[in-house]
Amino acid sequence: MLVFKFGGASVKDAEGLVNLVKVVKKFDGNKILIVVSAMGKTTNALEKLVNAYFNQNINLNQIFDEIKQYHEDILKQLFEPGHSVFDEVANTFVEIDWIIEEEPQDSFDFIYDQIVSIGELVSTRIVNAYLNINGIKSQWLDARGFIHTDNTYREGQVQWNKTQKSIIERVPKLLEKGIVLTQGFLGGTSENFTTTLGREGSDYSAAIFAACLGAESVTTWKDVPGILNADPKHFKDTIKFDELTYNEAIEMTFYGASVIHPKTIKPLQNAHIPLLVKPFYNPIAEGTVIKENATNIFIKPIIILKENQVLISITAKDYSFISENNLSEIFLLFAKNNLKINMMQSSALSFSVSFDYVEAKFISLLNSLKERYKVKYNNNLLLITLRHYTETNLKDLTANKTILLEQKSRNTIQLVVS
Repeated sequence: MLVFKFGGASVKDAEGLVNLVKVVKKFDGNKILIVVSAMGKTTNALEKLVNAYFNQNINLNQIFDEIKQYHEDILKQLFEPGHSVFDEVANTFVEIDWIIEEEPQDSFDFIYDQIVSIGELVSTRIVNAYLNINGIKSQWLDARGFIHTDNTYREGQVQWNKTQKSIIERVPKLLEKGIVLTQGFLGGTSENFTTTLGREGSDYSAAIFAACLGAESVTTWKDVPGILNADPKHFKDTIKFDELTYNEAIEMTFYGASVIHPKTIKPLQNAHIPLLVKPFYNPIAEGTVIKENATNIFIKPIIILKENQVLISITAKDYSFISENNLSEIFLLFAKNNLKINMMQSSALSFSVSFDYVEAKFISLLNSLKERYKVKYNNNLLLITLRHYTETNLKDLTANKTILLEQKSRNTIQLVVS
C-alpha cells in the first residue's frame, strides 16, 4: 500500500492534473491513498481573503471572486459543461460566503482555519473527479473525520489514539474498492470544527495516514529533482542527495528546510516507513529517499535560509539577571502566542530570540513582554543555517552582511544577519 502526496505546484493548473493522472497510472495495481494540497498559490490567496475579512477591506469580494475564477478556469479546461464537479466546487465555496456575509465574531485563528481549509476541499473535489473520468476509480474522503486534533487552530495537535482508530477501522475497506483521495493540512475537532496542521502541513497528513495504515512508503511529488543541499532559487551549484537518514532530515526541517514539513519525519521513523521525494514531471527518476540507514556523503554543506526574521533582545527593567524564572515566563508568552523560536541566546542580563515575523502575533508578544521587560528588536532579517560547514562557506555566505547573532556547534552554525 502506497501513500502519495501532491503539493500545490503539482496541481496548479490543468496540465498538472493531466500529469498527475499519468503518474498514478504508472502504479496501476497498487493500493494507493493520495493526499492533495490546495492548488497553486490558493492558500496564499485565502490568507489574503481572511485578512481582508477581518479588516473589512472593500476588496474582499474581489479577492474571493479571483479565487473562484482561478478554479473555474481549470474546471473548464478539464470537464465538459454540466459535469457534477462544477456544482461540488461551487457548493464548497458557499461555505466561505456564509462566513464573510457577517462581521467577524470568532478569533482570527478560528476563522482562518474555516476559510483557508476550503482550498484543500476544493482541490480534492477537482482531482477526484478528474481521476474518475480518466478511468481511475477514486473515492473522496474528508480528512477532518479521520485526523482528529485539539482546538489549537492553525496548529492543530493530533490526537493519535483517536486518529489511528478512525483510520484503521475505515480506510482499509475503502482501499479495497480503489484509490482513496483526501486533503492534506486538515484536521477536525470533537465539535466538528476544522483545524489546520500548520503551514505546508500536507506532508504531515500523508505521514499520519501512512503510519496508521502501515504503508510501504510515502512519496511526495515535488517540482524539484529531490532534496538538494540548498535552495536552487538562491544558489546555482546545488547537489541532490540520493539518500538521507531520518535524523538528518529532521535536523534540516527543524532549521527551516521547506521541502518537507517539520513534523513529517517522526511518524514515518517510528513506523520504519521510507519517505521518497521525487520530481513530479519525471516519475521514473530516483529522487531522494529518507530512511533509517543511509550513506551520507556531504559533498557540500547544507544551506538553509529563513527570511522575514525578527530578533528581539529582552532585559529586566531593574537590570537583574535573566534567571530560570524569567526564562520560563518568556517561553510561556511565546507558547501562548503560538510563536516558534528559531534561534536563542542567553547572557547574564539579556535573552535574545529570533523567530518568524507574523505581525499580529509579534505585536501581542511585544505588548506582553513590555509589561515586565525592556525589549529591543530588529526585523527584516535573514537567518542562515549551515550544516556540515566549512570556514570558506561561512565566509562566502556572510560577505557584505552584518552579523547580529551567531551560534556554533560541531556540525551546525546559525547566524542572524541584516
